[in-house]
Amino acid sequence: MSRMIFVNLPVRDLPKSMAFYKALGFVNNPHFTDETAACMVVEEGSIHVMLLTHAKWASFTKRPIPPTNSSEVALALSCDSRGAVDAMNDAAAAHGGASDINARQDLGFMYNRSFADPDGHVWEPMWMDPAAIPKG
Repeated sequence: MSRMIFVNLPVRDLPKSMAFYKALGFVNNPHFTDETAACMVVEEGSIHVMLLTHAKWASFTKRPIPPTNSSEVALALSCDSRGAVDAMNDAAAAHGGASDINARQDLGFMYNRSFADPDGHVWEPMWMDPAAIPKG
């Protein structure tokens, strides 16, 4: 059986967050969406982002939601090309996110940028050419 990942993120404004992730190319799965949560599919059958209202989040854990200016995790997501990395970062900036919150990284064989969604969750779209990795 192949593994799947469901990234759970607390969000202040569910419709706004759904629109943000839709602008990045994620697709809503209405089967797992209601007024408290939305399932946004990154890669069918393997990667999903669950957007949870703060009230819904509180039903999963009693741990506090970190402030939007902190980083609890950075979610790296592979892209097909450098252009796709740039396009995702540009779409994030155009739809309520913050672009290039960390310095761009270009190692030749790997390229990445970073953005924060409207709730401060950090994403790192990245492209890598495994054949070009320097031999160590």
